[in-house]
Amino acid sequence: MSEQRKGMLLVISGPSGTGKGTLIKRLMKEDASLVFSVSATTRAPRPGETDGVDYHFVTMERFEELIAQEAFVEHAHVHGNRYGTLRSEVYERLARGENVVLDIDVQGALNVIASEKEKVSIFVLPPSLKALRERLTGRGTETPEAIETRLHNAIWELTQKDKYQYNVINDDLDTCVKALQGIIEAQKHSTTYYTVEVPEE
Repeated sequence: MSEQRKGMLLVISGPSGTGKGTLIKRLMKEDASLVFSVSATTRAPRPGETDGVDYHFVTMERFEELIAQEAFVEHAHVHGNRYGTLRSEVYERLARGENVVLDIDVQGALNVIASEKEKVSIFVLPPSLKALRERLTGRGTETPEAIETRLHNAIWELTQKDKYQYNVINDDLDTCVKALQGIIEAQKHSTTYYTVEVPEE
């Protein structure tokens, strides 16, 4: 039997504090076919973050240079910082048949949804705004002002959820991971990404 697979562009997005990063780490740990697209950002690293692994941390000047070089698939201004998805992190890997995961904010995800014909888009929702506030506060990485900004932005971001192919609530981590795995597994058998020829014998 002859099988061919195309690389899948997997867009996972949602309001800040919904646990996207944790979910993606779990998915990638359990599925070797997934590769992470490291975004560029002008924000400072959080404790435990590594340049080139979590993000490419760059200056505003360097970010503007990358825009001028048309190095981004998409870029956006979010929470006072710039974020962008690098072409070099996406297209070369898709061409090799790898499944590329984008962990991006809602603005960036909407840009990708509009510009990319083939993609799988998933919006991760919090169980409630109260739970979202508790998660942002519990992280201990944001000032009270930054938390309020992120919560204010989340109200608008939640109105965009129907522009995605899938909505998943992260109320329980294990349950949410299983839901995401189910979506990815189904898409791996979609005729968009999978071609199979049945032999005569």
